[in-house]
Amino acid sequence: MTALAAAKRLHMALLAVAIVLVLSVWFAGTVAVPGLIAQGIITPGHAAWLTACVQLGFVVGTLVSALLSLADRIEPRRLFLSCALLAAAATLAQTQVAPAGTAALALRVVAGAAMAGVYPVGMKLAASWAKGDLGLLIGLVVGALTLGSALPHLLPAIVDSLDWRGAYAGAGGLAVLGALLILPFRPGPLLGARPPFHPGQALEAWRNRGLRLANLGYLGHMWELYAMWAWIGVFLAGVLGRPQVGAWVFGVVAAGAAGCVLAGWAADRWNRAKVAAACMVVSGACALLIGPASAWPALGLGLAFLWGFSVVADSAQFSACVVSLSPPDYVGTMLTVQTSLGFLLTAVVIGVLPHAMAALGVGGAFALLGIGPLLGAVAMWRLAPLLPHSPSPG
Repeated sequence: MTALAAAKRLHMALLAVAIVLVLSVWFAGTVAVPGLIAQGIITPGHAAWLTACVQLGFVVGTLVSALLSLADRIEPRRLFLSCALLAAAATLAQTQVAPAGTAALALRVVAGAAMAGVYPVGMKLAASWAKGDLGLLIGLVVGALTLGSALPHLLPAIVDSLDWRGAYAGAGGLAVLGALLILPFRPGPLLGARPPFHPGQALEAWRNRGLRLANLGYLGHMWELYAMWAWIGVFLAGVLGRPQVGAWVFGVVAAGAAGCVLAGWAADRWNRAKVAAACMVVSGACALLIGPASAWPALGLGLAFLWGFSVVADSAQFSACVVSLSPPDYVGTMLTVQTSLGFLLTAVVIGVLPHAMAALGVGGAFALLGIGPLLGAVAMWRLAPLLPHSPSPG
């Protein structure tokens, strides 16, 4: 193994662990919800806002970052560190305010906005080490995001007495550790130069046909992903017949980390747009079928794990397409634009889904989620011939 290869493994491991820990703040509110509802402190409507506010905050953060090209103009590690610490502080502060009040929602917005300096920046840092394995490296980053999103669901199973304050405190503490891990990280040799301030560059995400198709595919993917993550616990509670299903939710969501790595490996050997399209067809089919499958608990549970595996497996490949199609010095901006559009959509779908479940049942509401990935798969099939050919890694 060469010195460069050894350095790549070390720094990618540091980056992945840092992202896992920092992204635990994302669903800390979702984990706190069952206890809050059981105590009569919040209603299910308030519960939806605790998650939606993180999404909305992320959208605000990414919009500001994209317009100012922060992900390309600020030294990436410094941006990652400062934003991770801000997310940790907002999450820890959640323990000191009323859980359903205005301050609680505002802190969730702040935590989400801070993620704009963590997740897209993490993808840019991973891409700086890519050499024939771009899909796999970004797959590792998205897999880390997936594990980080799943991690809070496991905390109550590890600490039986964990209450809602403990969920926030645990996630905030993990985020501090993740922020510190970025200090020894070093970017790879392919990190782009810092460009001049050019706010109009963000519009390239729509002007460029390849980027436009990649972003349309990503929107189809995001129509489904976070709504599924936010509400799969409701489905599992019904199938298993008990309210405490945190460990099962962790397993279903965490299965996506393996999906990200496997799809990333495949995408570096075949056309990444076609790999993404195939993943979207599988996840869309799961969304359509999981409601009827709930009549047979074992089948419903198995389909939930397949859905968890496939629903995020394609995620890294939208970002990898953007990296390969973007001007090198504006990769961070293009990634930030993409995530901003996607998370704006998720905030809407997460908020609407409880009303759809009330009207159609959980299975009917989940079937609506299948529309996005199936339409997104069409965009990715159209993108496939436009991608530059990348030789398989040796």
